[in-house]
Amino acid sequence: MKVCVIVSVNDAETVWNAFRFANFSLKQGDDVSVFLTGKGVEYESASTDQFDARQQAEEFTQNNGKIFACGTCVKARNQAETKTCPISNMRTLYELVKTSDKVVSY
Repeated sequence: MKVCVIVSVNDAETVWNAFRFANFSLKQGDDVSVFLTGKGVEYESASTDQFDARQQAEEFTQNNGKIFACGTCVKARNQAETKTCPISNMRTLYELVKTSDKVVSY
């Protein structure tokens, strides 16, 4: 199954759970992509010791999960692109939604 997870919040616990779900889905054999938009692109700085979303994201990419981030949202926050927050665009989000079997939004 192809799964798209959309993250639009910067709440550490919510983003942590989104990546936990994405990691679980990968382990089930699914093709999983995460698209960060809005405040979701801030997840790295919002990560905490208790809800370590950064660690979950690193595990996700190490297991061949794909992360994309809204370039406009990243630039609006004066952030730089990172390995776990790579700049993408709305066309990518559109294609992910169009071609996914399931879309989950956080």
